[in-house]
Amino acid sequence: MFAVIETGGKQYLVAENRKIRVEKLPAGEGGKVLFPRVLLIFDDKTTEIGTPTVAHSTVEGEVLKQGRADKVIVFKYHAKTRYRKKKGHRQHFTDVLIKKILMK
Repeated sequence: MFAVIETGGKQYLVAENRKIRVEKLPAGEGGKVLFPRVLLIFDDKTTEIGTPTVAHSTVEGEVLKQGRADKVIVFKYHAKTRYRKKKGHRQHFTDVLIKKILMK
């Protein structure tokens, strides 16, 4: 069984016992997290498409790790004007193990 969920303004294709990396969630390591915005659920027999979400369905997960991604350098440069700016950015993330896809 697969599902498409929305969290952090992005959509993710998830399946049970798979790990995904999402935007930072307010849960500690080992904590449970629910994704109520399920946009699509499908398996071998049926496909349910939400309008915009599938009613009475959630996806349960367990937080494996909180962390920060590798640094990304943002460099701006204008030729002949002595304009140079260098910034670094590290995005926060949460690794989640999908436990159950619940459909009622």
